[in-house]
Amino acid sequence: MGNCCSDVDGGMAAVGGTAASAASATSNQDEAVDHFLKKTGFHGGYSQIELSFSASDLRDRDVFSKSDPMLVIYTKGKDGTLTEAGRTEVVLNSLNPTWITKHTITYHFETVQTMLFHIFDVDTEFHNIDVKMLQLDEQQFLGEASCTLSEHIVTKSNRSLTLDLMHRGSNTSAHLWHHGKLTVHAEEHVSSKTTIEMILRCSDLESKDLLSEGDPFLVISELVESGDQVPVCKTEVIKNDLKPTWKPIFLNIQQVGSKENPLVIECFNFNSSGKHDLIGKAEKSLAELEKIHARREGENLYLPTVVGHSLQNKF
Repeated sequence: MGNCCSDVDGGMAAVGGTAASAASATSNQDEAVDHFLKKTGFHGGYSQIELSFSASDLRDRDVFSKSDPMLVIYTKGKDGTLTEAGRTEVVLNSLNPTWITKHTITYHFETVQTMLFHIFDVDTEFHNIDVKMLQLDEQQFLGEASCTLSEHIVTKSNRSLTLDLMHRGSNTSAHLWHHGKLTVHAEEHVSSKTTIEMILRCSDLESKDLLSEGDPFLVISELVESGDQVPVCKTEVIKNDLKPTWKPIFLNIQQVGSKENPLVIECFNFNSSGKHDLIGKAEKSLAELEKIHARREGENLYLPTVVGHSLQNKF
């Protein structure tokens, strides 16, 4: 047996926004769930809920850098058994990660659905391995949290919940220690088969590196009702280029709510330390981006300042 490895350096690969992820989003998932539940005799109310995750103040288990956290999601059965439901990507060198990978779950009204979340620090030697292939007993455990969908997340006005991460001092210790917080945000998963393909490029970016021209990448987030940014996808990192053109991005409408919903497009310079430099940002909906494309124009990126926006660069 060999390892399933990537030829992309750790943290530099695209997350979400690929043709494969868009195809998955446009699959007949809702229809399949509806058919399965009716076939098994369930006639109660339910909906598809998409969960996104971030954490803060995680334990630092690395000596010369910060932890490289990955979140593992479990569902808890009526008999108490845990079933792994999904894993996020690994965020390099961060004690305050925001993961891009989402998890979609069928929420049953008036039914107690318990979820458990474990966070692991993934060792450097495993960074180029698909997260699905990682052996969890080879990673360092950072903490866990649990909640129920109905009581804790879906019924809250902002559909966000912050949980204390707990960690047992030792296998035999009965005392639980607090080690950071996990925030879970829920959005209703609206079915859509419309997918938008975008090719984004920048020109005249500001160099943030001393010995090279910079290694830029983009993060696209949606603005939710609470005003928070929820990441949707991240492009690959292009090394040593101030006029980058990234691989095509595929976004399904259900990932961003609608073509009119505002998106935040941020351009960063990649640093292996995890402290990526913000080069500039723009706020545009898919509808506005389509108009910019039709006019053969670009859009200035800006850096937020105390007195206003500092315009520079263009995408």
